[in-house]
Amino acid sequence: MEHHSLRHLVEVLFIGGVIGWFAGLIIRGRGFGIIGDIAIGIIGAMFGGWMANVLGLSINSALGEFMMAVLGAVILVGLTRFIVRNAAAAGSL
Repeated sequence: MEHHSLRHLVEVLFIGGVIGWFAGLIIRGRGFGIIGDIAIGIIGAMFGGWMANVLGLSINSALGEFMMAVLGAVILVGLTRFIVRNAAAAGSL
């Protein structure tokens, strides 16, 4: 793996972790642990980018990309917690 690719991977993981942690704070609660928060942050960022494309939004700044990533992560964290909470209440977990 070349240096640039490794650097990019580290940046994505770090930013994804920050976004996941931030989304967990916005939704309130303890989150899903560091690995879960990173995963939700990365997947949420991709979901936010997808939502921007579907809505026809053109995001041309790092701040805009960050905001869509946070929005995607917040939605993903909220949905995940809703599903886990309802499954636990129903006795499925």
